[in-house]
Amino acid sequence: MKHASMKRALVALLVTVLVTISLSGCYLVPISQEIRDLLTAPDSPTAVATPVTRDQQPPATRVPDPPAASTAVEALQPDGRYSLVDLYERVNPSVVNIAVAVRVAIPDTGILPFGTPDSEGFLQQGEGSGFVYDLQGHIVTNYHVVRGAERITVTFADDLVVKAELIGGDPDSDLAVIRVDVDREQLQPLPLGNSDLVRVGEEVVAIGNPFGLSGTMTRGIISAVSRTMPAGGGETSSYSIPDVIQTDAAINPGNSGGPLLNLYGQVIGVNTAIESAVQSNAGVGFCVPSNIVHKVVPGLIEKGYYEHPRLGISGWTITSAWAEAAGIDAGQRGVLVVEVTAGSPAVDAGLRGCDRTILVDGQSYPVGGDVIVSIDGEMVRKFEDLISHLARYTVVGQRVTLEVLRDGRIVEVELKLDARPRTSPAVS
Repeated sequence: MKHASMKRALVALLVTVLVTISLSGCYLVPISQEIRDLLTAPDSPTAVATPVTRDQQPPATRVPDPPAASTAVEALQPDGRYSLVDLYERVNPSVVNIAVAVRVAIPDTGILPFGTPDSEGFLQQGEGSGFVYDLQGHIVTNYHVVRGAERITVTFADDLVVKAELIGGDPDSDLAVIRVDVDREQLQPLPLGNSDLVRVGEEVVAIGNPFGLSGTMTRGIISAVSRTMPAGGGETSSYSIPDVIQTDAAINPGNSGGPLLNLYGQVIGVNTAIESAVQSNAGVGFCVPSNIVHKVVPGLIEKGYYEHPRLGISGWTITSAWAEAAGIDAGQRGVLVVEVTAGSPAVDAGLRGCDRTILVDGQSYPVGGDVIVSIDGEMVRKFEDLISHLARYTVVGQRVTLEVLRDGRIVEVELKLDARPRTSPAVS
């Protein structure tokens, strides 16, 4: 009995030590043969009766394999959304890494840029992201990712590396289409959602290659909608991209061109820019909306470029202070026509730009121009409303009707939209 009691006490002490070591994450110490014999002796009821939980198993014990990953269909929630794990597994094969080589001239300063030198200058490397658009091998990305590229290489999620050709680019929407020649089985196009339905607070994910880290997914919400962003895709432009989506999902250099997705697996935007003094995520990222992708990408595939309709004006949103100083109702809303562009539809239709200035709070402001208050019956309260309507609902050659406030009364002005010149200072 005395020996049995001693064994029980020793077993209890050993089990306590084993549990403590296992839970602390340390390696288990070797067990002496004497103690091993004690644990396995027939009169050691404590050793036989004490259950060992999964958390207490030593590292050498094999844990059962986890269940197989769910298929996309099984992952659907009752409302049709995917779980984050299954959304990633479904979408990631459609997201690609895009590497480019861009030629940079040797500067006169004598300071050599980074890159590979040859007789014609330097080839600098850059990279971004993109996603499969269709079964013909077209891939959507940002214009600024591939602008000026002499060589474009695409890497798929399974590490297949292929060369790509530039099909078309549009700096005014910062969108571009490249094409790869691969087997159809390699291509898993992503569906485009309706960005007009996006709401602040909606959960979203971004997938891309930040800092070259391929296949990275980040999670966040829609933090704002209907933003505007300077157009140009790295080139000088006075135009703006309307209806831009803002998100706090982490977007960093290398994410550009990758998809922003809702939890239904639909692309609702193309990750394009960040707001940061140090060019890293600060919780404010901007995405070109999918409805602009809907309009622009087919044109890029067909013609290599996209024609944006324009009025041919520059202007800005009027304020209450300006309205009072200009002698109109302080509650009036609309877009002041500051200038009309020579040879534009605005000139042909007789729209009036400003012809003098006034002081408002010590600053000089233009007055005397028409104030646009609606387009085709849709109210225009701010400049963003005007460029959004043109981008969403109009095409080159279409006739539109403007209501403008002129000399204290509302008049209708009809004009026929033409295409923006490739290089033009016009704003809308």
